[in-house]
Amino acid sequence: MIEINNLTNTLIDKRFFKRAVQVIFKGEKKEINLSIAFIGREEIRELNKKYRKRNTATDVLSFGKAKGFKEGSDSKVKEIAICPSIIRENAKKYKSTFKKELVRVLIHGVLHLFGYDHEKGEKEKKKMERKEDYYILKIL
Repeated sequence: MIEINNLTNTLIDKRFFKRAVQVIFKGEKKEINLSIAFIGREEIRELNKKYRKRNTATDVLSFGKAKGFKEGSDSKVKEIAICPSIIRENAKKYKSTFKKELVRVLIHGVLHLFGYDHEKGEKEKKKMERKEDYYILKIL
């Protein structure tokens, strides 16, 4: 199951993002129940502050293994929160398109749920970046 909730005014092509997630599932040979929420800057800042102790807005957060995160009644559902306004800013900053940056953070979030962690050192960071680049090419 892939559920997508858009709580912003940004137009989101839900079918495209469901297909993008399926590409990652197939490539990783794993499938999870996933809920993706597109949320505003203040909401993602609050989540980042509460769960990561960082009082700043960010582009993407993944939940499923975080300590203290109370999942819904189905404990097998993993969640990703994405902030389109931050992604729009990052796309300009990195001289990318909004769609490409949005896909990149989606991939990034899903890879975190599958155990990849760029914060564990340079080797893991490079491994995750290679996976992100691979899936961007497959999806776009």
